[in-house]
Amino acid sequence: MNRAVRRLRSLPIRARLSLLVAAAVAFAVAAVSVTCWFLVQGKLYEELENDLRSGANRAQPANLVAAALDTCAQSPSDAFPFGPRFKGYSQLVQSNGKGCLYGTSTALVKVTGSDKDVAENPQLEVIRNGVDSDGNAVRVLTTALVVDGADGQYVVKDTALLVAVPLKSTESTLNELALILLIVSGIGVVGAGAAGLAVTRAGLRPVDKLTEAVEHVARTEDLSVRIPVEEDAEDEVARLSRSFNSMTSSLANSRELQQQLIADAGHELRTPLTSLRTNIELLTRSEETGRPIPEADRKALLASVKAQMTELAALIGDLQELSRSEGQRGERVQVVSLEDTVEAALRRARLRGPELTINSSLEPWYTRAEPAALERAVVNVLDNAVKFSPVGGTIEVQLSGGVLTVRDHGPGIAEDELPYVFDRFWRSPSARALPGSGLGLSIVARTVQQSGGQITLSRAETGGTVATVRLPGAPTPPPDTPAM
Repeated sequence: MNRAVRRLRSLPIRARLSLLVAAAVAFAVAAVSVTCWFLVQGKLYEELENDLRSGANRAQPANLVAAALDTCAQSPSDAFPFGPRFKGYSQLVQSNGKGCLYGTSTALVKVTGSDKDVAENPQLEVIRNGVDSDGNAVRVLTTALVVDGADGQYVVKDTALLVAVPLKSTESTLNELALILLIVSGIGVVGAGAAGLAVTRAGLRPVDKLTEAVEHVARTEDLSVRIPVEEDAEDEVARLSRSFNSMTSSLANSRELQQQLIADAGHELRTPLTSLRTNIELLTRSEETGRPIPEADRKALLASVKAQMTELAALIGDLQELSRSEGQRGERVQVVSLEDTVEAALRRARLRGPELTINSSLEPWYTRAEPAALERAVVNVLDNAVKFSPVGGTIEVQLSGGVLTVRDHGPGIAEDELPYVFDRFWRSPSARALPGSGLGLSIVARTVQQSGGQITLSRAETGGTVATVRLPGAPTPPPDTPAM
């Protein structure tokens, strides 16, 4: 059994479906054929039994029955010619099992115990299959022997009347019917198998195309392959094809973004690396030639090297943050106090812009996020405000109802630049001279979106930029749970 199951599983899916359809049709056809055969058999036997009862249910003259019994006693094999005119077999059966011909019969039907029981008990009636003395199959009815005497009809004791008809014609009809049903069933099963194979081939043709497309992608890494799908198709194959097209489209976009990220990262790394190499070559050449660089210039070169290294470290950190998978982030998500996170970010912002005035109004709010990533996002938003604020300017920070607003009084962002502020490595033309990699706001947008929130940047009515961060709320943690 297990070997057959393994063999079946090793077959192609279209072969399995064809076998399944053929098996289902074979079972249905077999059930219908067997049912039909038994119904016809029952109907034919019912007609035979009606003929037997019509021949046996006639009262026999008393003198003829008495003469027939005398003849039976002398020679059971001699037919008594004055019995019922019945087209078949008729004979008398006595309770001792002795039978004799009665009427026009020429052969005796073999008597059984049930026939003797009817002779002993006239209330009984037996219908059965039997054989005659020549071995021919017959349908037998054994019933009480009723005679028509001078005082009316009465039943003869210890004697029963047996009538029978040959089954040869009925069996021939049933055999022919069985052969016809068998042929029709065979044709039906073969036709069903062929139709099932044709249907499965047509139904699985999209699967073949999908398989070819997958093999093509695996062989060539060409993610531009698409499987044509009818717009109104809603079956499983169409859904699978749409899912494959969506998957390849997403993979193509991911590869394009990856290539763009690598290209942008290489471009951004080239500038600080070139500056570092130039400065280090100047310092090295000074040492090799023995011509010292003026102290002021030397300090400027070292400060430039330090600034470029800091920019490289920040860029690498930003790239690492962007490369983190969603699964790595999900392991660190917890309920975070947004108020405490903003307070920590404000302390760092005041250190970076000591000449600025930062006013804050914070209300308690809890959200589900990764603590370190959320703090970094808030720091990036505040750093952006510090970077573009004029000397002695003011930054206004407000947290209310899960909405964090950071407003500076700098030059603001041009309207045509607002759609690009969250793109990776995008920097405003007016800000390209300032330090930064162009990844800060992109990381902020990603962190906020992963936390289920939204971030927007807009121009303030009286000048400057307004950054708005909306984060969903979370249940307040227990008092013994430390909040970030």
